[in-house]
Amino acid sequence: MRKSGKERTAVLLAAFTFMAFMAVSCGQKGDEGSNLVVADNSAGQTIEMYVPMERSKPDAENAARTAFDKTIIMAEEKLDVRIEYNTYTASDYQEKSYDDVAVDRIRNSMDDFYLLNPDILQKMGEEGHLADLSGLDCAKNLREVVKTANTVDGKLLGIPQEVVVYGLFVNKDMFDEYQLEMPNTPDEFMECCRVFQENGIETPVGANRWWMETFVFAQAYADLYNGADTEAEIKALNSGEKKYSDYMRKGFEYVKELMDLGYIDAETALTYEAIEGESADFLAQKTPIVMAYWGAANAETAYGKPDFNMQVIGFPSDLGQMPVMSMTGFSVLEDSENKQEAFAVLEAILSDEALQVYTETNKVISPSKNVEVDCIDALKPLNDLVNQGTYVLASNAGMKVEQWGNVCLLVRELLGGASVDECMEKLDRLQEEALQ
Repeated sequence: MRKSGKERTAVLLAAFTFMAFMAVSCGQKGDEGSNLVVADNSAGQTIEMYVPMERSKPDAENAARTAFDKTIIMAEEKLDVRIEYNTYTASDYQEKSYDDVAVDRIRNSMDDFYLLNPDILQKMGEEGHLADLSGLDCAKNLREVVKTANTVDGKLLGIPQEVVVYGLFVNKDMFDEYQLEMPNTPDEFMECCRVFQENGIETPVGANRWWMETFVFAQAYADLYNGADTEAEIKALNSGEKKYSDYMRKGFEYVKELMDLGYIDAETALTYEAIEGESADFLAQKTPIVMAYWGAANAETAYGKPDFNMQVIGFPSDLGQMPVMSMTGFSVLEDSENKQEAFAVLEAILSDEALQVYTETNKVISPSKNVEVDCIDALKPLNDLVNQGTYVLASNAGMKVEQWGNVCLLVRELLGGASVDECMEKLDRLQEEALQ
């Protein structure tokens, strides 16, 4: 089960914009050449990079692209090289995906390094196409969550420029109006929804067809990533000793209860794109709760300028509020002719110096434990949890079953009327197929 084009590229674009991307990779029935943008390889040493977007023009206003370009320029000046962007954009949903093209290019050794979605990083790593980055100096400064999410068979195969964190965006004024505290546990969250609904707020939670799985991950993996022997638990999942469904069931049952009680409108959620659908009611203070990624709190086109006191908190779990993380990563081709030069580029753009520039420009959480973000007040509750090491991963290359995309699609089936048992049966089949 894989995300459609639009969803998949969004994940990569999230890696570039906030970095969540959770969105698009479409594909082409014919030759991808008509959609592939290849930069001019003129004078000097050239390093080829495959990424979701072209190099921005000097007057570009996209802050994320500007942040990335700043670090690339730093690398070029330091190393005296030219880094060329090779990009692919599908023109409709019937075409190849960004991921499909990435796999083709990796298998044919067409670039030196790549920005990859977690499942493609895992797949290409298992096939032996990606180099181990654990020996790089920049890897020594990484947060443990980054290492965990991007390690396959003991090798660190990807490093991002930012960590994408999802949380609950809440209207604190509406909570105060009904004397409600910020919810920590599933029961507390459910009680808040009950109070809102009894006071005339028909649908307390604004949902879309992409991100309801965040509730599932928070409840499924709170113990796994915060107290249990994470490595041993994942090993048991990868061997088939334990089932993903044993972890996921309570999260799916919780989403089903939210649906049954009318706290989310499943039918409407299935028609909503992320933020585009539910944001109007949230900003108009008709809905007190939505879910989104960190960068949406900074973006004026999303939730950056609300007319109320907004806070971003973790999702409810038995261990309290839980941020949900996902991330992409830069990977180096194992058999690249410019492998050492590509390593040097990553050392430059992922150094604490470059990550400080990137983080200050985008106001995001850095993968380096040495680089802190000066976040807005609304994000401080979520930032505090991340700094405490409290989180769950929605993407983990060390798990044989890809997480974010598969769980997203299963939750979508639940929203469409499938039973929890049916969703768990499909999850079990995915695990069986992965083990084969």
